[in-house]
Amino acid sequence: MTEAPKILLAHHLKTLKLPTFLREYDKLARQCATEGQDHVQFLSRLVELELIDRERRMVERRIKAAKFPVTKSLDSFDFKAIPKLNKMQVLELARCEWIERRENVIALGPSGTGKTHIALGLGLAACQKGLSVGFTTAATLVSELMEARDERRLLRLQKQIVGHKLLIIDELGFVPLSKTGAELLFELISQRYERGATLITSNLPFDEWTETFGSERLTGALLDRLTHHVHIIEVNGDSYRLGQSRARKPDPIS
Repeated sequence: MTEAPKILLAHHLKTLKLPTFLREYDKLARQCATEGQDHVQFLSRLVELELIDRERRMVERRIKAAKFPVTKSLDSFDFKAIPKLNKMQVLELARCEWIERRENVIALGPSGTGKTHIALGLGLAACQKGLSVGFTTAATLVSELMEARDERRLLRLQKQIVGHKLLIIDELGFVPLSKTGAELLFELISQRYERGATLITSNLPFDEWTETFGSERLTGALLDRLTHHVHIIEVNGDSYRLGQSRARKPDPIS
């Protein structure tokens, strides 16, 4: 191919937003010619490469949009460290069918037992399945809602958060909420009720959630919505983080 057609082809491929076509067509054409494959096989392989690369980029964009603090998969979770955890339940949830059904997941257990890792792993699985995800801590979410209310952009923020297929709220119960903060969080969860899936991690059992929300009535109404369609993950055992830390340290010299 002469230089002019190559330049024109490159321009067209950039216009059509086919970067993998542009990057791979020349090398793949030579390879197919060597292997005796016809133009249909060449195009089929080239389209397949473009689709694979496009899906990879879309997953990357969803992961970035989710605002995970770190990216963790369930493959790196040591289920043996938390023997009481129902591994089959977690792996079933990783299929993300509960998200499509707009159900909820609540992971309960002491600090350091891997609840956040599980939440991140399920969030990553959702991104890989093509679902939009938002990740935040309870304290951060409430702070953002209160700030948005003060700046008269609460409705816009609520609409944005409600739009997530999966909303992950980490560390509920670590910090008591103000009356206004608790009411704003309740309002948001009510808006997502049966419209989107919500995953919450908490170090407190349900009967202690009133300490966080400051009102038995509000807590009861919140739990009524969250637990209508819910999967409970009980993450009980010794500290997962402490165990990992010990495993990384060399044995002391006797």
